[in-house]
Parts: sequence; C-alpha cells; structure tokens
Amino acid sequence: MARPGEDLAGGPSVPANLSPEHKKAQDAFRRARDPQEKLECLREMLRTIPKHKGTEHLQADIKTRIKELTDQLGGPRKGAARAGPELSVRPEGAGQVAMVGPPNAGKSSLHARLTGSHAVVGPYPFTTKLPLPGMLPCEDIQFQLVDLPPVCAEHMEPWLGSALQSADAVLLVVDLADPGCVDQLEAVERRLRERRIELVARVPSPEAPADPNPEAPDEPFRVCLPALLVANKGDLFEDPEAELEAFRELAPDPFVSLAVSAESGAGLGRVGPALFDLLGVVRVYSKLPGHPPDMSKPFTLRRGNTVRDVAFHVHRGLAGELRFARIWGPSAEFEGQQVSGDHVVRDRDVVELHG
Repeated sequence: MARPGEDLAGGPSVPANLSPEHKKAQDAFRRARDPQEKLECLREMLRTIPKHKGTEHLQADIKTRIKELTDQLGGPRKGAARAGPELSVRPEGAGQVAMVGPPNAGKSSLHARLTGSHAVVGPYPFTTKLPLPGMLPCEDIQFQLVDLPPVCAEHMEPWLGSALQSADAVLLVVDLADPGCVDQLEAVERRLRERRIELVARVPSPEAPADPNPEAPDEPFRVCLPALLVANKGDLFEDPEAELEAFRELAPDPFVSLAVSAESGAGLGRVGPALFDLLGVVRVYSKLPGHPPDMSKPFTLRRGNTVRDVAFHVHRGLAGELRFARIWGPSAEFEGQQVSGDHVVRDRDVVELHG
C-alpha cells in the first residue's frame, strides 16, 4: 500500500489541487439525499475537477458512480433485465437509517417488528438479499429503516457501500446471545471501512468541517455515519442489561447501545427516541400570516439548523428571498419574535416566513 505522499508506483504523488468550484460540488454531493440530486452533483464534480495525473483515480471514481446512478434512475434498458438490485433506496421521512449486522443477528425480525414490513425471516444466514425499506413511527414523524444484506468477514455485497451513501445513520444489529458477537462486530466495522464507510458515535456538528476526512480531501465518497448499536435476543437472558454491559466491556465502541428483543418486543420502544436523539432531529412547524400554525406535519431538520434552512425545506427559492421570520416556541425570547435567517431553530418551534 502506498504511503501518504506517494503514488502506487512508489514515487511522489501529484497533488490534486482541487478548485473551489469542485469542492463546492463535493460538499453539495455529501449533503444531497435524493439520487437525482446526487447525480447532478456528480456531473458538476466531473465538470469542475482539474484534469491531470493527480486526479485520474478520482475522475474514474466519479464516472463509475455517475454510471451507477444513471442506471439506477433509468431502470432496466428496453428488452434487457436489470443486472442487479437497486443501489440505494430513495430517502423518506425524518432520516434514512440503514440496518447493518452479521448473519443471523435478527435484522429482518427487528425490521418487521419495528416497521410492520413483510421482511423474509429465516433461521439461516443471508436471508435478506435486497434492500427493504419500511417506516418506523416516532411521535409525529417517521424514520425510514432499510434492511440490508448481512456483512461478515467472508462476504459483503459489492453494492452495499453505494447503498449506504444515501443513509443518515446506521442501526448496527448484533446477536447478544452469540459467543462470537464481539468478533462479528469488529468484522462488520472493518468491512465497512474498506468501502470508505466510517461509523461514529454522533452526527458531526454543523460547525465541523464539511470534509469528513480532512487529511484526504480528494476522497469525497468517504462518509461518516452515526450508529446506534442494538443488541438483539435479550429475551434469552435473565438480565439483558447486565449482559449488554459485559458485551460493551469487550467491544468498547462509543456507540449508544440498547438491549432489545425482536421476539418479545422488549426495548423496541426505545429505538425511535434513540434515533431521534442520535440524529439531532428538530421539528419545525409552519405558520402562514394571519392563520394558526399547521401542527399536523412538521418539517424535520437537524440540531444547529437555521430559519434559512427551514425556508429551503419549504421551497428552495424562498431561502434566497427570505427577509425575516417570526418565531414561537423554545428558541424565541418572546412569542412572535422577529428573527433573521441565521436564527438557530429548536425542536417544536413554529416559524412564519416572510419573503
């Protein structure tokens, strides 16, 4: 493996010298959730990347991902069968959470209990073959849970890294009753890192650098995903919390962990609130001037987002035309306070936008 500062041939590597326009397109790609929006960002990245030896690998990576997304969005060609499964699931709800874990950890059983899906459940490994989405309700919002094929030291689906590009978080599922669960967890994390997926304890703060890997700015497809660890099959123990504590001593990852049971349903009510906290979800309710607020369906943002971000969720054009807003709720000093677009919103705020 080449050392930092060397190419694969052993000589000095050519610096990428990425332009501000390209870095802007990279940041937009990382923030994009919709596959079509991601495709547009990739095309802009390819258009703005400097064309020289130092960016050859990155150019090839961008072209590969453009082809994958184009094929995915276009569907199978006329007269031809699809070559493989969808590479990603279109995000919905307050956040897309990918369910990842070793074989026979009970991911599909948990998915079925949490979302009411018809996931195929079987007592044999690799039952899940394709991404399966479902919705987990939590108060007045929903999280999209996507059940993915299992990951182990010996096997990981080649398209799984691409499927995780659109995720906001990972639900890391392990079998608490399996003596090998510690080694299995290490194998899952190692295989994900090989695909440039790093699991972290918390969502990066809005003040953090946009580049998740500042030492390698030419790796725009490396992502950091916050993870919630769910230790399944806790019903097999008299004291599942003590068993979970013992497991965490052997696998000291920083992830928030829950002991649950897909069989009995124990602990499942804590999953939604834990994801809410993990992702830093902020619910904002809209209000038209002279009308009561619409409390039926909130806009879902993230901790640290602003009134301008709310305007962007309502309509992209409104964010640029926003003059001021009035706000009611936890972030207001008084009810109906007039604020600028830079005002940071908090959960359960009511916002009246003025363009």
